Formats: sequence, structure tokens, C-alpha cells
Amino acid sequence: MATAVIMPRQGQSVESCIITKWNKNVGDSVAEGDILFSYETDKASFEEEAKVAGTMLAILAEEGDDVPCLENVCVIGEPGEDVSQFAAATTVDGGEPAAAPVKEEEPAAAAPATAAVAATGSVAEGDFVKISPRAKGIAENQMLDYKQAVPTGPNGRIIERDILELSKNGGAAVVAAPAVAQATAAAPAAAYEDVKLANIRKVIAKSMHASLSEMAQLTHSFSFDATQIMAYRKIVKENAEKMGLANITFNDIILFAVSRVLLNHKDLNAHFLGDKMRYFTDVNLGMAVDTPRGLLVPTIFGANKMSLNEIAIAAKDLAKQAQEGTISPDLLSGASFTVSNLGVFGVEHFTPVINPPQTGILGVNNIQTKLKMVDGEAVPYQAMGISLTYDHRALDGAPASRFAQELCKTLENFMALLAK
Repeated sequence: MATAVIMPRQGQSVESCIITKWNKNVGDSVAEGDILFSYETDKASFEEEAKVAGTMLAILAEEGDDVPCLENVCVIGEPGEDVSQFAAATTVDGGEPAAAPVKEEEPAAAAPATAAVAATGSVAEGDFVKISPRAKGIAENQMLDYKQAVPTGPNGRIIERDILELSKNGGAAVVAAPAVAQATAAAPAAAYEDVKLANIRKVIAKSMHASLSEMAQLTHSFSFDATQIMAYRKIVKENAEKMGLANITFNDIILFAVSRVLLNHKDLNAHFLGDKMRYFTDVNLGMAVDTPRGLLVPTIFGANKMSLNEIAIAAKDLAKQAQEGTISPDLLSGASFTVSNLGVFGVEHFTPVINPPQTGILGVNNIQTKLKMVDGEAVPYQAMGISLTYDHRALDGAPASRFAQELCKTLENFMALLAK
């Protein structure tokens, strides 16, 4: 009996996922556990394994399609079984639902079924157009009449490349003409490569632009004497194995201190929601993580209730999941404040960008040797820099500075914090 494979729901906040690669074609044999396709949300990537064995009878969505969660994406069964019942209904131009095309074989670059269409420069004379959701979205964004596109997808379906070709031709469908030899040699073109933005990069770009364009952001820079946290980390590192402790880093120490100090500064442990502020009882601490797919910010929920060792373990586990692309989208939202550490790259100062609707973000800089006067003598010490960016709509410079001051004093006297 034919079985439909649906687009899984990865997290409560995820409504759709983009198919990035099909590993099976129509007609291929499928065994339980085979990887059928890979897909991604705006923050993480996943692979879908086959739950049943059989033959791939139909593929209902293309690579690049943004498919709603729980919608059918392919059908597995025995050769010859009817799969029409599994095709998703799609409405175009407000008309009656039309069955989504079922991919039965890989089409040629210009399918014979579309030859007549190419000749007339029009894809449809009736009310319905076979078009992928991704292609339709691009056409609408560019205000193009997608009915004028020449389809090259399965069963006369318009896909992304057809809309891009339509756009290149000024919004009118054209039939390719034979190349004409040029009388003069063309000037050499500069070498370059166009690479489409990954979905996560589009999300990051949109979020960062919105953050800077919609907020009144200001950054204050501070530094503190890192002598005590350096000494403490050395002790912990030397005794970690026999005490059963995780590898506690400077970043873990910063996260621990922030989770405690932030409770005294509610305007920074909050979300700015236009006409109201949302203050959080606990500190849900976001930590910026560099991954092969781009910047991700997993959340340590209830960090203020965790020990330093527990924060170190949680931070490393979340970072690993983010870097491997296996993290749940639910762990990439809900932060009330974020810490971004670029000190490991030798950065002396930077202006971190707030993740809206949060009201602040802490940047952690490198450690430098500075001088301070002690009994009239210049004494060198190790100083760590921090950069606090805050939303001036939510709080003013004085309360923001008080948070940074308290954080610096807390880190300078870290042993006393652990005694609380």
C-alpha cells in the first residue's frame, strides 16, 4: 500500500521547511533507514529517513521549495500503485484547487510538453498555472506576471529558473534564438561567481538590518581587571578531572556572571514590544555561536538557576548541536539577553548588534596588558574588555552603564560571587 512521507515539524515555532536535496529519484528502491531528502528551517538542517521500504513512486516538491510542515512531499509504495490521492491541492489566482504536479521523471532542459508554450510565450490560457511555491513567491516579489514564463519543470510546471529567466528578459517570455556571430571580438569579462544566499544567511541579513534600522542602539565600552578570573580558571583547569568538572572557559565565567548580575537590571533582561516591555523572571541567556551555516544563537534557559559547571556543560552541548546543524529551532529562540564573544579572535573592541526584541547584548573582547597606579607606581595587569549595546528606546545610558559597572566589579571579585 502506498505511503505518503510528510514534511516533519521541527519545533513548535516552525511552520515550513525548505527542501535542500533529494537523495532518491522516482523509481529508486527505498529501504527503511535510507535518507530520502535533506531540508532546513531558517536556523538548522535535518535529514529525513524512510520509515517504510518500497519504491519511490512520486516526488511532490522540488529542491528549493518551501513546504508547509505536515504536507506530503513524496510517496513510497509498489510500482503501479495510484498516487494521485497524495498530490497536494494548490490554488492559483484564487481559483479552484488544482492537483499539484507529481514528479515522475527528470525532465529535459526544455521538455516537449512545454514546446507549444514556448512558441506562444504564454504558460496558460485558463485560470490555473502549475508553479512551484518558491517560483510564485519570487514572481510576486518582483511583480512579474508568472503566466508569461516558459515552464521547464516537471509536467509543464514553472520553477525558479523560469521566473529568473522571465525577469532577465524584462518580464516577457521569449524563445531562445540561435546565437549570431559577432563581427568584432567582445571585451573580456571580469571573472566572478554568483552564489545564491543560503536560507539562514537571508534570515540573518533580514534580522540584522531590521535591528539596526528599527532600534536606537548605542554601545558603551568598559574593561575590568581579569586577574582573579584568570587565576580561578587555572585552578579549575588543574583540578577539573579529579573534581569531575567540565572544561570551564572564560566565556562560561562571563555567562555565569551575567546570569547573576542581570537579575538586578530588569530593563536589560527584557523584550521591547513597541508599546510595552516584557520583563523576564529568569535569565534566558543567548550565546552567539559561529557555525558552518552562519551565526546561530542558542539559548540557555534559566541560566540564573544553574551552577557554573552546569552552564559550562549546557553551553558546550548547545554549541555542538548548533555547529552540527542538529539543534532544535525551539532552542534558538526565547533568549532575554545575548552574549557574543569575539575575544578569542583577538578583537579589541566591537559593536555587537541586538537580537530584537531583546533590549541588550554584551560583546566580550580580548585580554590586554594595561597599567594602573598602585601607591604611585605603574603596575601592569591583565584587562578584559566588554562592549554593551542597548536599545535606547527601552532604557537610558545611566542604567545601562550601571549594569556594565556591576558586571565588571563582579568579575573582578569572582571568588566572592561564588560564595553567594
